[in-house]
Formats: sequence, C-alpha cells, structure tokens
Amino acid sequence: MNGAEILLRTLVTNGVDTCFANPGTSEMHFVAALDRVPGMRPVLALQENVATGAADGYGRMTGRPACTLLHLGPGLANGLANLHNARRASSPVINVVGDHAAAHLQYDAPLTSDIKGFARPVSDWVHSSSSARNIAADTTMAVKVALEHPGRIATLILPADTAWTDAEGVGGRIDVPVAQPVPGETVDRIAKLLGQGRKIAIIMRGNALQERGLDAAGKIAAHTGARLMCDTFTPRLQRGAGRVPVERLPYFSEKVVEFLTGTDVIILVGTTPPVSFFAYPDKASWLTPAGCQLAVLAQPQEDGIAALEALVEACGATEATPARAERKMPQYELTGPLSPGVIMSVVARHLPQNAIIADESASSGFPYYEATATAEAHDYLNLTGGAIGSMMAVSIGAAVACPDRKVVTLQGDGSAMYILPALWTQARENLDIVTVIYANRAYRILNNELKRVGAENHGSNAASLMSLENPSIDWVQVAGGLGVRVTRAETPAEFEEAFAHAMRERGPHVIEAILY
Repeated sequence: MNGAEILLRTLVTNGVDTCFANPGTSEMHFVAALDRVPGMRPVLALQENVATGAADGYGRMTGRPACTLLHLGPGLANGLANLHNARRASSPVINVVGDHAAAHLQYDAPLTSDIKGFARPVSDWVHSSSSARNIAADTTMAVKVALEHPGRIATLILPADTAWTDAEGVGGRIDVPVAQPVPGETVDRIAKLLGQGRKIAIIMRGNALQERGLDAAGKIAAHTGARLMCDTFTPRLQRGAGRVPVERLPYFSEKVVEFLTGTDVIILVGTTPPVSFFAYPDKASWLTPAGCQLAVLAQPQEDGIAALEALVEACGATEATPARAERKMPQYELTGPLSPGVIMSVVARHLPQNAIIADESASSGFPYYEATATAEAHDYLNLTGGAIGSMMAVSIGAAVACPDRKVVTLQGDGSAMYILPALWTQARENLDIVTVIYANRAYRILNNELKRVGAENHGSNAASLMSLENPSIDWVQVAGGLGVRVTRAETPAEFEEAFAHAMRERGPHVIEAILY
C-alpha cells in the first residue's frame, strides 16, 4: 500500500465513507486508491466551495464527518467560505488537501502556497503528513478531532510524495469522543433560577434542537413558563407538526432588543449571548437587555441534551406535558402576483413528512419563516456563518446523507450564482433536491442594508451594484444546461402546480419563481 491507500483505509475503518472531491495532479494517488479501497463514495464537485458546503450538510445530518479532497492551497482557498459556514455550524469535516512533493517545494512552482495559513482560520486542527509511515496516525487524529463534540474541522495536508510512497499499517477504529457532562451543581443552580418566578428565556443551539432535547426543554417550559428560543441562524432545527415549537431570534438588532424586552434571565444551552449580525450607527451590538442575568446551562462542547434532561428532574418537570405544534394548512390566494409569502405558504402546504429544508432565501424568505412552523415534521437547516452561496451545496450533503428524504432548498437568485456548479452535482448524482429560486433580480437585502447603515446620497452607481438585471438571469436555460429539470412560475397557481408536482417526483428540480 502507498500512503494514499493507507489514508483511505483508515478513513473507511472509522466510518468516513463519503468524499466530496475536486482533485488535481497532487491528489491523483488518492484518486487511484478509490478503486482499491471499497467503502468510500466519491462525489465530484466542479468547484471546491461546493465540496466544502456539501461536507457541511452531510455533517449536520449525520453527526459524522465526510471528507473533502482539495487541490493544493488555491483549491482549499476556493472552499474557504463554506468551511467558514461549516465551522459556525460546528459540523464535523475532514479536509484532505494535496501538496507538492517535499523536494519540489524548493522550486517555488506556480501553485506553491501557504496551505496551513489558508487552513488555520477555518480549522480546529491543521497538520501536514511528513512521511507515509505517519499517515495512519495522522488520519486517525484527524477523525478524532472532527468527532469532538459538537463537531470540528480537521485539515490534513497530504504531500504528493507522502501519498505515493509505500508504507504499512492502517489506523484502527477510534472510540468516538463523548460530549463533556455538565456538572450537577450547574444543573441545580439553573433549577433554582427557574423556581424564582422571573421571566426566563432559554436560548438553544446544537443537538439540543433535535427531538430529544426539544422534548426536555418543552417539559421545562410547560412547568416553569420559560420561553424557548433558538439562534437566528442555527445549524439544524427539528420543527413542524408534533414537535416542540421554538421561537427564533429575529435578524435585525432592534427587533431582537424588542423581542427580549422584559426578560429577567437568559439561560444558554450550547450557544453564546445574542449579538447583532453587523454594527449599525445608533443601534446596539450587544443585545442582552440591561439588567438581564445570563446563565449557562451547557457550553457548546458540553452535552446539552443530557443537561436539559437533568434539569427536567431538578426542577420537578418530569410529569409536565410539553406544547407541540399542530398541523395547519396555510391559506393563500392563487390570484394576484407571486410573492414570497405565497411561496412559503405553498411550501408549508405541500412539504412531505420528514423533509429537509435548506434555507438561503434571505430577505425574501425570512419574514415568512413561521409559515412552515405547522408544516409536516421536518428538519430546517440555515446559513450559519453568513457567507452566501452555501445552501445549494449543503443540500447535496443532506441528500447524500439522507437519500430517502426530500430536500427543499429555498434560494435567493443572487446567492445562487455563487454556488451554481452545485446543480451539476445534484444532476450527476440524481439527488432528490427541489430548489426554489426566488428570482427578484436584485441583491434585495443590500438595498435594506444601505439604508440601515446610514449611507446617504446614493444614486445610480450604487443601485447598479444591487441589481441583477441588464441582463436578467434566465434560470430555465441555466439550470437546464446543467442537467436539472426546471420549471418557471410567474403566478401563484403556476408555482403551486410546479411545487406540488416536484414533491411527488424524485430527482433534482429547479423552480424559478418570478417575483415582480
């Protein structure tokens, strides 16, 4: 075996069975080894940000890492934006990045770069294998780091000569790291706060927002009157009919301040205190109300679910019945113009049970988020790090991880152009993803931000940087040219017909929703 084969066998031994790849010359021994090592599924991405975004989605849905295969420093650099989003999502990811052979580095060839420098800001661990003899141990460490709770990013750099050199020994299967337990005294302290009759909000993130954690939190809320909340951009939330409802923090800072007004205590579970997404003149950045006490039940690296369950016992809520969302059919008119509100209502009506929503609809979708709160039970994935051009790639990872579940991507047209090659991978892998393009032909969110930051006296030059017209993007031609079925909808009736049809059929489908 050579080093590349040892790396692959060590990954597969540890349950890493999916590789989102955009390889080059330095990675060819890894590519060749894919035919000698059973158990690894290679998925080609035509741009590295698709590969890293797909690994993010896979990690969110499985709790296990996929690996990426990236070509040298520039290839890694192309994937940095979605690695930033993956880090903010606490997704487990293993990056395998090729490098020049050690003897070749002295010549400063055109693709030579500071790979570690590129990797550090988006990685929890960065290491370059110095010898094929070390690859088994290095790969094992990469897996261990990625699996640390709540999920980490490990970047392993594989020099070409290390990959092609013969070696022996495959890394063994590691024990999966467990989340740190929350001390009993912390649980008791939080239980006392809940018993003081004050207005309390519990803000949650991470796996506390999956059913087991939500059920525990729902009992606490039913017993104490506490409000249940989640971050504005949380990685994964299980919601819909039959599940414990959670209030989502608003996006704009002044709305968060209003939302939390009157709160005496904020209890944090796997998250940090709320802050503004950006700084604005005359608006707060720190959004905890004055005089409000902050209390931490579980740090992100701690076991938030177990802490919530222990808190149920400690505050005497074991017999409480949590509130659950009921299935409700939204009402909407099929006459008049197609609007973002109608789109979300149609999605809520026709979404199948156990679907996955990946939302990057930005200004078009955010105001109508609550429309899907009473849809069939589903998972909701969001843009965690704010780097747009994410969710069409995240959808790939989610669909590969959960092939029996329908994935619906809600996507702004501007951000879709950042990640356009994702559609080709969806078509090639025949993934069951329906992408709704909100075609408002503008960076609409930037129009709002221009006003909010107080930038005055803007005119035609500023407006030109926020318009997606002249020419308008023809999504029927674009998506069709990438091998995806596509439908254009210009009225509510056309959109409902297209979306309902797409929910009944399998495979990739784009619906261009024209918003005027």
